[in-house]
Amino acid sequence: MHGANLGTLLRTCDAVGACLAVPRFPWVPEALRRGNTLRRPACVHWVHDPLGWLTRERAAGTAVVGVELADEAVRLADLPPARGRAIVVLGHEQQGIPPEALDLLDTVVEIPMVGMGASLNVAVAGSLVLYKMAGLL
Repeated sequence: MHGANLGTLLRTCDAVGACLAVPRFPWVPEALRRGNTLRRPACVHWVHDPLGWLTRERAAGTAVVGVELADEAVRLADLPPARGRAIVVLGHEQQGIPPEALDLLDTVVEIPMVGMGASLNVAVAGSLVLYKMAGLL
């Protein structure tokens, strides 16, 4: 939703040794530049067909974890670190993960909140989950 979020997520990916996969939308390159303060090139995968890519990755054995509010969601504190290749799917800050992508998730994780807000900024939420899955939290 806000341009700097992708660059912030890119910095988090770098911090935990992960890559960032992004759709090839016209606004994405500028969004990556706005929030990225890394002094060297980072690992970015450009995905032309996000749903097809997730389907292929899942079929190849990659664990697909979505960050979303859902009845069957696992609390972030209970999410185990990744033991192999994994993808974290983040949706739009207001609409969440698109319904057509929800069926491609192996696990749904939620970040408990005690305040009045309904959700965290996508860069913050993604960063928390990435650190947890990397075994650094």
